[in-house]
Amino acid sequence: MKLYHFSEEGSITTFKPRVKDTRKDMPPVVWAIDETHQFSFYFPRLCPRIVYTKSNHITETDDRKFFGTTSADIVVTVEANWLQRILNATLFRYELPTQTFSLFDEIAGYYISPVEVEPVGMEAIKNGVERLLEENIELRITTDLNRLRAELLNSSIQDFGIHQFGSAIQRNSRVPSETKS
Repeated sequence: MKLYHFSEEGSITTFKPRVKDTRKDMPPVVWAIDETHQFSFYFPRLCPRIVYTKSNHITETDDRKFFGTTSADIVVTVEANWLQRILNATLFRYELPTQTFSLFDEIAGYYISPVEVEPVGMEAIKNGVERLLEENIELRITTDLNRLRAELLNSSIQDFGIHQFGSAIQRNSRVPSETKS
Protein backbone atom coordinates (compact mmCIF):
# COMPACT_ATOMS: atom_id res chain seq x y z
CA MET A 1 0.00 0.00 0.00
CA LYS A 2 1.17 3.51 -0.79
CA LEU A 3 0.02 6.69 0.96
CA TYR A 4 0.21 10.21 -0.42
CA HIS A 5 -0.29 13.81 0.55
CA PHE A 6 -1.01 16.37 -2.18
CA SER A 7 0.04 19.99 -1.95
CA GLU A 8 0.59 23.04 -4.12
CA GLU A 9 3.87 23.55 -2.23
CA GLY A 10 6.89 21.74 -3.62
CA SER A 11 9.35 22.07 -0.75
CA ILE A 12 7.78 20.31 2.24
CA THR A 13 10.34 18.34 4.23
CA THR A 14 8.18 17.40 7.23
CA PHE A 15 4.43 17.05 7.68
CA LYS A 16 3.43 18.12 11.17
CA PRO A 17 0.15 17.09 12.80
CA ARG A 18 -2.46 19.84 12.55
CA VAL A 19 -6.09 20.31 13.47
CA LYS A 20 -8.10 20.39 10.26
CA ASP A 21 -10.56 23.31 9.91
CA THR A 22 -13.40 20.91 9.16
CA ARG A 23 -12.44 18.47 11.95
CA LYS A 24 -11.91 20.68 15.00
CA ASP A 25 -13.21 17.88 17.23
CA MET A 26 -10.14 15.76 16.41
CA PRO A 27 -6.60 15.96 17.76
CA PRO A 28 -3.84 17.19 15.43
CA VAL A 29 -2.93 14.60 12.77
CA VAL A 30 -1.19 14.26 9.42
CA TRP A 31 -3.61 13.28 6.66
CA ALA A 32 -2.86 10.91 3.79
CA ILE A 33 -4.80 9.35 0.93
CA ASP A 34 -4.33 5.83 -0.38
CA GLU A 35 -3.27 5.03 -3.93
CA THR A 36 -6.76 3.93 -5.00
CA HIS A 37 -8.38 7.24 -4.04
CA GLN A 38 -5.57 9.66 -4.90
CA PHE A 39 -7.43 10.82 -8.04
CA SER A 40 -9.73 12.95 -5.90
CA PHE A 41 -6.72 15.19 -5.16
CA TYR A 42 -5.58 15.89 -8.75
CA PHE A 43 -7.00 19.40 -8.21
CA PRO A 44 -5.92 22.61 -6.49
CA ARG A 45 -6.58 22.26 -2.75
CA LEU A 46 -9.48 24.73 -2.55
CA CYS A 47 -11.19 23.52 -5.74
CA PRO A 48 -14.77 22.51 -4.92
CA ARG A 49 -15.56 19.11 -6.38
CA ILE A 50 -17.92 16.21 -6.05
CA VAL A 51 -16.71 12.66 -6.60
CA TYR A 52 -19.00 9.66 -6.82
CA THR A 53 -18.60 6.00 -7.67
CA LYS A 54 -20.97 3.41 -9.10
CA SER A 55 -21.69 0.41 -6.89
CA ASN A 56 -24.02 -2.56 -6.76
CA HIS A 57 -26.31 -0.68 -4.34
CA ILE A 58 -27.30 2.06 -6.79
CA THR A 59 -30.86 2.02 -8.11
CA GLU A 60 -31.53 1.83 -11.84
CA THR A 61 -33.01 5.33 -11.74
CA ASP A 62 -29.91 6.77 -10.03
CA ASP A 63 -27.64 4.86 -12.41
CA ARG A 64 -29.34 6.59 -15.35
CA LYS A 65 -29.41 9.97 -13.60
CA PHE A 66 -25.80 10.11 -12.41
CA PHE A 67 -23.95 7.91 -14.88
CA GLY A 68 -26.14 8.26 -17.99
CA THR A 69 -24.19 7.15 -21.01
CA THR A 70 -20.69 7.13 -19.49
CA SER A 71 -18.67 3.94 -19.30
CA ALA A 72 -16.80 5.32 -16.29
CA ASP A 73 -17.57 4.00 -12.81
CA ILE A 74 -16.22 7.18 -11.21
CA VAL A 75 -17.32 10.74 -11.98
CA VAL A 76 -15.69 13.95 -10.71
CA THR A 77 -17.61 17.19 -11.19
CA VAL A 78 -16.05 20.63 -10.78
CA GLU A 79 -17.25 24.19 -11.24
CA ALA A 80 -16.54 25.81 -14.61
CA ASN A 81 -14.90 28.85 -13.02
CA TRP A 82 -12.14 26.55 -11.70
CA LEU A 83 -11.26 24.98 -15.05
CA GLN A 84 -8.30 27.23 -15.94
CA ARG A 85 -6.84 26.90 -12.42
CA ILE A 86 -7.17 23.11 -12.66
CA LEU A 87 -5.50 22.99 -16.07
CA ASN A 88 -2.67 25.34 -15.00
CA ALA A 89 -2.02 23.83 -11.55
CA THR A 90 1.19 22.08 -10.64
CA LEU A 91 0.55 19.75 -7.74
CA PHE A 92 3.10 17.92 -5.66
CA ARG A 93 2.34 14.36 -4.64
CA TYR A 94 4.36 13.39 -1.59
CA GLU A 95 4.72 9.71 -0.84
CA LEU A 96 4.58 9.05 2.89
CA PRO A 97 5.89 6.10 4.91
CA THR A 98 2.99 3.95 6.13
CA GLN A 99 4.30 2.87 9.56
CA THR A 100 2.59 5.49 11.75
CA PHE A 101 -0.66 5.76 9.78
CA SER A 102 -3.97 4.13 10.64
CA LEU A 103 -7.12 3.89 8.56
CA PHE A 104 -9.55 6.75 9.20
CA ASP A 105 -12.15 6.31 6.43
CA GLU A 106 -12.13 3.22 4.22
CA ILE A 107 -14.64 4.54 1.66
CA ALA A 108 -12.64 7.74 1.11
CA GLY A 109 -9.21 6.11 1.50
CA TYR A 110 -8.12 8.50 4.28
CA TYR A 111 -5.36 7.62 6.74
CA ILE A 112 -4.07 9.62 9.70
CA SER A 113 -0.85 9.76 11.70
CA PRO A 114 -0.54 11.37 15.14
CA VAL A 115 3.18 12.09 14.65
CA GLU A 116 5.38 14.10 12.30
CA VAL A 117 6.08 12.39 8.99
CA GLU A 118 8.94 12.91 6.55
CA PRO A 119 8.10 12.15 2.92
CA VAL A 120 10.00 9.35 1.18
CA GLY A 121 9.45 10.83 -2.28
CA MET A 122 7.79 13.63 -4.23
CA GLU A 123 6.49 13.94 -7.78
CA ALA A 124 5.27 17.06 -9.57
CA ILE A 125 1.94 16.55 -11.35
CA LYS A 126 1.31 19.09 -14.09
CA ASN A 127 -1.82 17.63 -15.65
CA GLY A 128 -4.25 16.04 -13.21
CA VAL A 129 -7.01 15.98 -15.85
CA GLU A 130 -4.88 13.80 -18.11
CA ARG A 131 -4.31 11.37 -15.24
CA LEU A 132 -8.06 11.20 -14.57
CA LEU A 133 -8.72 10.29 -18.18
CA GLU A 134 -5.97 7.65 -18.13
CA GLU A 135 -7.76 6.06 -15.15
CA ASN A 136 -11.13 6.10 -17.00
CA ILE A 137 -12.54 8.66 -14.57
CA GLU A 138 -15.00 11.05 -16.13
CA LEU A 139 -14.55 14.76 -15.47
CA ARG A 140 -17.68 16.88 -15.70
CA ILE A 141 -17.83 20.65 -15.65
CA THR A 142 -20.84 22.51 -14.28
CA THR A 143 -21.74 26.07 -13.43
CA ASP A 144 -23.50 24.95 -10.23
CA LEU A 145 -22.41 22.19 -7.84
CA ASN A 146 -25.23 22.93 -5.43
CA ARG A 147 -27.92 21.07 -7.33
CA LEU A 148 -25.70 18.03 -7.88
CA ARG A 149 -24.87 17.98 -4.17
CA ALA A 150 -28.55 18.08 -3.19
CA GLU A 151 -29.46 15.37 -5.71
CA LEU A 152 -26.56 13.17 -4.62
CA LEU A 153 -27.42 13.44 -0.92
CA ASN A 154 -30.93 12.20 -1.75
CA SER A 155 -29.76 9.31 -3.95
CA SER A 156 -28.87 5.65 -3.51
CA ILE A 157 -25.17 6.40 -4.15
CA GLN A 158 -23.18 5.54 -1.04
CA ASP A 159 -19.60 6.08 -2.20
CA PHE A 160 -19.15 9.81 -2.71
CA GLY A 161 -17.11 12.75 -1.53
CA ILE A 162 -17.93 16.45 -1.43
CA HIS A 163 -14.63 18.32 -1.27
CA GLN A 164 -14.06 21.99 -0.42
CA PHE A 165 -17.74 22.82 -0.83
CA GLY A 166 -17.21 26.07 1.09
CA SER A 167 -15.35 27.31 -2.01
CA ALA A 168 -18.30 26.57 -4.30
CA ILE A 169 -20.44 29.36 -5.69
CA GLN A 170 -23.43 29.56 -3.40
CA ARG A 171 -26.65 29.74 -5.34
CA ASN A 172 -30.30 29.44 -4.48
CA SER A 173 -30.55 26.09 -6.24
CA ARG A 174 -33.50 23.99 -5.34
CA VAL A 175 -34.06 20.38 -6.15
CA PRO A 176 -37.58 20.08 -7.48
CA SER A 177 -39.75 18.04 -5.17
CA GLU A 178 -41.68 15.15 -6.61
CA THR A 179 -45.24 15.98 -7.50
CA LYS A 180 -47.86 13.62 -6.25
CA SER A 181 -50.96 13.05 -8.29
